[in-house]
Amino acid sequence: MGYTACIVAAGRGERAGGDTPKQFRMLAGRPMLSWSIERFACDPACGQIIIAHAPGQAEQVRACLSGARADLVEGGETRTASVRNALSLARSDTVLIHDAARPMLSQTIIAGLLDALKSHDGAAPALPVSDALVRDADEGVTAVNRENLYRLQTPQAFHTDRLREAFSAAQSDYPDEVSLARSQGLTIDLTQGEEANFKVTYPQDFERAEQLLNRSAVQTPVPVTITGLGYDVHRMASGDGVHLCGVFIECPYRLIGHSDADAGLHAITDALLGAAGLGDIGDHFPPSDNQWKGADSAMFLEHVVKIAAEAGVRPVHVDVTLICERPKIGPHKSAMKHRVAQIMGLDTRRVNIKATTTEQLGFTGRGEGLAAEAIVTGLAS
Repeated sequence: MGYTACIVAAGRGERAGGDTPKQFRMLAGRPMLSWSIERFACDPACGQIIIAHAPGQAEQVRACLSGARADLVEGGETRTASVRNALSLARSDTVLIHDAARPMLSQTIIAGLLDALKSHDGAAPALPVSDALVRDADEGVTAVNRENLYRLQTPQAFHTDRLREAFSAAQSDYPDEVSLARSQGLTIDLTQGEEANFKVTYPQDFERAEQLLNRSAVQTPVPVTITGLGYDVHRMASGDGVHLCGVFIECPYRLIGHSDADAGLHAITDALLGAAGLGDIGDHFPPSDNQWKGADSAMFLEHVVKIAAEAGVRPVHVDVTLICERPKIGPHKSAMKHRVAQIMGLDTRRVNIKATTTEQLGFTGRGEGLAAEAIVTGLAS
């Protein structure tokens, strides 16, 4: 699931002390804002980064980008106003709204949020309150029952259109997007938060964050870029259409195979298996097994994305070449890009579909069959 990341960096951070807004203060050798930018920039599912900043701070924000691409927008006097401005630029169907003052966001939190959005309007990471709570009032100190009380964190994730509707209907400012969404009846799921994802608020928080970031830099290995190559061929016969890269194309042909014979998805699946060092498609889905007869090849690729992740490999880019004289691929490229991106959890800009002929040479030139090649680039931890 591709998403837009909105980073809220328009606050003054007065409780943190110092003359510099805390989002630009140095933390483990870099401005604090740069840590959140890097996290989203390295996630292949993140197709857009938007940063809401205070007036006059655009250049300071650009100094934090370190080559990452981001859309900048001026924030407002309140958080609600800043997020509303950022949301107006969001291009993805899903949006994650994150505080610049939470520099230790993990991929695990992001994955949990995206999964929760499959069944809810919004989601937010949270931690149960573990300390005893009291309320200090005129009549004295009274205990507060902490059962079902949670500390909310960010990012807070939503279906973009649903959150925009909530903002349009809102009549006041809210402390965060979950509060605003609940005021408009949206369903919210609480996912697992992390203690390391705390908000840097007070001067002493900088020392704690610095220690955690330095420790993480030592313990976390630099990801290795890997590639895998996939190739698949299927014979062609008379029929009512073909499946290619997850899209059904109506035409007077069909591809012959044990499953739905989607050569494009088969090539991608083999390429990802190659990148992850997990054998080939026949090892996992043997044509001798009748349970795969007529199967949707998207099932194959979805499974391999999962087992590759378990092996520490995540795809970041896929390039496919379809080799055939027929059917015409051009009118269907966009739909193929979106379907492959959806299956692999990539932004569509990380998927490329090409088509070529063999100038009527060979089995593809004679229309006897169709071939597909794919290269998958991934990161291995």
